[in-house]
Order: sequence, then C-alpha cells, then structure tokens
Amino acid sequence: MTDSLETLVATTASALGLDLEALELTPAGNKRVLLVAVDRDGGVGIDDITDATRALSEVLDSSDVMGATPYTLEVTSRGVDRPLTAPRHWRRNEGRLVRLRLADDSSVDGRIGASDDDGVDIVGRTTTRYPYDQIESALVQIELNRKDA
Repeated sequence: MTDSLETLVATTASALGLDLEALELTPAGNKRVLLVAVDRDGGVGIDDITDATRALSEVLDSSDVMGATPYTLEVTSRGVDRPLTAPRHWRRNEGRLVRLRLADDSSVDGRIGASDDDGVDIVGRTTTRYPYDQIESALVQIELNRKDA
C-alpha cells in the first residue's frame, strides 16, 4: 500500500471530522478490496459511513492512486474487534469491559475508567492505573446482557 493512498484517505476522512482507524487493501480474485475503517468521538452512524463512502469514492476515482486494477471500496466503523491502540480508543470506550494482556504476560479484565495520553484506569474490585507502555494488547469484550447499562 502506498503512502499516497493512506494520505489521500486520511485527509478525506479528516475533512469529514473522522479519524482513519484502518486501511486494508487485499486481493479478491481479479480485483481488490479497499477497506476503510473510520471513527470519531460519539461514534459513527450510517449517515457518516454514507458520506465517507461518497467522498472517498470521488477522490479515489479522480486520482490515479489506485492504479488500473478494479477495486471495491468498503467503508465501515472501527468495530469492537479491533485492539485499543491509541488514547482516543480508550476515551471512546470508557465504561466498557476490556481484557488487557500486559508486558509481563499476565492478563487483566475490568472496565475502562478515566484515561489520558499516558495511561488508563481499569476498574475491577479496585481501580488500577496502567501506563500504555505496559499494555501489550487490549480488546473490548462483548457483553450481550449487561445489567447496569
């Protein structure tokens, strides 16, 4: 994937008030699939996805960044299955259940509390502060029947 593709997509998303969360270009038979995941504070809705799809389609079609090989554009929200990797991810998921794998290879489950640019509070029986550099991976856990929601 080229830097110019990422720059073009990120700039277009930013103009719509969206953060580019993922950009994946994969082969699919004799064409390619360009998956663009976006997010913002407060989340994204179907209208945001529609606006982003239209804007990205227009800028991609008017540039030569994708070359001559046909492609399908798919725009989606960030989704809960993507790891939390940036401070904004923690802020946007405050109150949700998360599983951390720490640098010492231990794991912790708890709710996301306050976060800032340096770390996050995880609330369980007690509240513990974890600096981001101690967190190897973090995934939001899906709760189908949360009683306190």
